[in-house]
Amino acid sequence: MKIFRGSTFKADRPWGAEDIANMGGITTRLHWTDEPYKWHVNDGEEVFAVLNGRVEMRYRLSGVEHSTILETGDVFYASIGTEHVAHPVGEARVLVIEREGSV
Repeated sequence: MKIFRGSTFKADRPWGAEDIANMGGITTRLHWTDEPYKWHVNDGEEVFAVLNGRVEMRYRLSGVEHSTILETGDVFYASIGTEHVAHPVGEARVLVIEREGSV
């Protein structure tokens, strides 16, 4: 048993993470960042929940780029093949659930 404080967690580098669980190859990780990630497509699906802060999520559908602002409590679901990149607005803490070893 362990408690994770999503509102105050801070990693030593952008996108640093605390591993919470690995359930049969599906990982749950708490991330802290103040810098954008990189455009990527996960190896499977991804659930991205903003625990603290704001994140501009950019994603491409049929080659067309879209963007939305995710507020604290919002969840972004990337289906298989969804190209996306997260840009925090200041500091953000996010919970990411995805296949182990995904980008």
